[in-house]
Amino acid sequence: MSKKQHEIPIFEHPIIETHCHLDYLEGEALDQVIADAAAVNVEKIVTIAVSPSNLARVRELTEHPMIWGTQGVHPHDAELFTEATAEELLRHGRDAKIVAIGEIGLDYHYDHADRAIQRAVFERQLAIAVELDQPIVVHTRDADDDTRAILQNFSGQLKGKGVIHSFTSGLALAEYCLSEGFMLGFNGIITFNKAENVREVLAATPMSGFVVETDAPYLTPIPYRGRPNQPKYLPFIIEKIAQVKAVSVDEVLQQSYQNANRLFSW
Repeated sequence: MSKKQHEIPIFEHPIIETHCHLDYLEGEALDQVIADAAAVNVEKIVTIAVSPSNLARVRELTEHPMIWGTQGVHPHDAELFTEATAEELLRHGRDAKIVAIGEIGLDYHYDHADRAIQRAVFERQLAIAVELDQPIVVHTRDADDDTRAILQNFSGQLKGKGVIHSFTSGLALAEYCLSEGFMLGFNGIITFNKAENVREVLAATPMSGFVVETDAPYLTPIPYRGRPNQPKYLPFIIEKIAQVKAVSVDEVLQQSYQNANRLFSW
């Protein structure tokens, strides 16, 4: 691949990074990561909490003017969730630059935590989101039925709804979530050769129903797959969305920006 093909496109319209893990970018200077993102017109970055051990670090990162954050515990760490964790979420879940409760949900692919505990912790954090009137950031993998069943119990109480991030589930769950007002998050997976199922969901998603993300340092898009992901690679995801949906890049830029602003209250 030529050097020109590796160049990151720079668009005039600003971009919002709705999901990454800045504290997981090991070996990368944070200031440089942010500067590189700003250089391709990334305006805001949302860095995501995943464990009781990084809730405070995410809050610290939001002291930077470009960075916002979330508070929540990923299903992988559901067994670490305690009442003290719940109290911390309640205490900080509406801090000035905390925009959602997440990353919460279910993961039956890796099963790092007991499934019953995952469900209970998901429900507890959904109740906290309802109490705080915050949107949610949901992780779901190989758990479509239980994710839908649990969301059905809370969707009507979640005024701000939320996003099903890194969407790789089936079309049925996508259609349910979209019908309830949730958004779907798409990232570098849509550029992968074997991700036709995700591209099919993207093609069926209305323009008002998606946001863009990297999930950095994971899921780096082609042509940089194999390297640590960064927010600066969002333009490749924007271009692929435009291709899949057969619309202009400018339309994707404008709509994804509006969607992110509607999802989060800055």
